[in-house]
Amino acid sequence: MPLAHLPDILLEPLVRAALVEDLGRAADVTTEAVVAEGQVGRAALVARQAGVVAGLDLARLAFRALDTVTRFDVARPDGSEVKPAEVIATVEGSARGLLTAERTALNFLCHLSGIATATHILVKAARPHKARICCTRKTTPGLRAVEKYAVRAGGGVNHRFGLDDAVLIKDNHIAMAGGVRIAVERARAAVGHLVKIELEVDTLDQLREALELPIDAVLLDNMEPKTLAEAVKLVGGRFITEASGGITPATVPSIAATGVDIVSAGYLTHSAPALDIGLDFQ
Repeated sequence: MPLAHLPDILLEPLVRAALVEDLGRAADVTTEAVVAEGQVGRAALVARQAGVVAGLDLARLAFRALDTVTRFDVARPDGSEVKPAEVIATVEGSARGLLTAERTALNFLCHLSGIATATHILVKAARPHKARICCTRKTTPGLRAVEKYAVRAGGGVNHRFGLDDAVLIKDNHIAMAGGVRIAVERARAAVGHLVKIELEVDTLDQLREALELPIDAVLLDNMEPKTLAEAVKLVGGRFITEASGGITPATVPSIAATGVDIVSAGYLTHSAPALDIGLDFQ
């Protein structure tokens, strides 16, 4: 499936807020003092290391917020794999605008490309098994939509976007409700027919109890591959199985081999290292 881009109307507030934060109270005093008004600049966004690109729309909006006629030409679109020294995009316009927007554009592009790259690594590690790589709600406040977009750019899929997307009954919900069955029954009675219910279980005994309940998915939390395989067998396709906890490129192959449908990893959005990308003036 082609990568569906987020519309500019959703991205513009993020870019504007980042630029306002950087411009502070007196704008870019360095560039205003050093670079002549009206001077035109041309630069290239260049990968310093191998990875997967994500966030070009935010970079484009950052440059154009300061110079509406800036030309932004994409060579390697979001979702593309790039090599070191490969040109991702070129930008041409007001030299002052390019220099002032540079850091904001790169902050978004490097961060989101890092998420896409980390996702892509897990996706490759999970092959040839059916398991899809999924993110979580462990996102940077205010950046959830774009971070989850970056996961999709890396070949992954998204979990809930918020607390209102679906029901996910976790261990603390079970403790407060007084048990697995009562928690699920309360949830099913409270939500509409289009709202899915996922239940987190830590043991096979909890899973056996869940098999008789009206749920749509089960989150198998911090289980060893051998236990995961047994859990998948117990479920027998009755609902979606999701593995979570201890997910790394080294552990994913054995986890995916158990037959789970989804492997979710919080670190994709909360701690993936940024991809090194630079802006080189020509």
